[in-house]
Amino acid sequence: MRLLISRMTATSQCPPRKPMKKIMWSLLGSFLGIYLVALIGKSLQFDPLTNLFLIGSLGATAVLIYGAPLAEFSQPRNLIGGHVLSALVGVTVANLLPGDLMLASALAVSLSVAVMHLTRTLHPPGGATALIAVIGGNGIQQLGYYYVLSPVLVGAIIMLLVGLLVNNLSRNPKRHYPVYWW
Repeated sequence: MRLLISRMTATSQCPPRKPMKKIMWSLLGSFLGIYLVALIGKSLQFDPLTNLFLIGSLGATAVLIYGAPLAEFSQPRNLIGGHVLSALVGVTVANLLPGDLMLASALAVSLSVAVMHLTRTLHPPGGATALIAVIGGNGIQQLGYYYVLSPVLVGAIIMLLVGLLVNNLSRNPKRHYPVYWW
């Protein structure tokens, strides 16, 4: 127990705040990414109150793509692969275990993490994408595997396109996107 507690001791200090330019690029990118996903989703829906393109995990994706564009988790392979594979896992688990929400939730997230590791597509918001497939309610459940295409794939592609635009508008040579594609 003492060893466990000693491993929890901080070994460094909190890093300094990022420069204001980086913060502003992150703000612009995340605003445009989420706004375009919502706008396109609304324009393609018959019911204006239902915007299925906008799922919670895309908010976390915005933090990665626009706040840390050089990170491994932010790269297109991770973004698209992580979301799509996790959505497939989530829908499959939801279909196999419709009566046990707790077990299905835990399995969807843990299996999606394992699949992302195995395929080198680790994208932390993918865990939420898998979870949403299980707990997302009637609207999501009725989509079945269509959930993988819309909102997941379409939303991820919109976020990627905005990431390509915004992250490459900066004149800072250290702020570019992507580091690698596939």
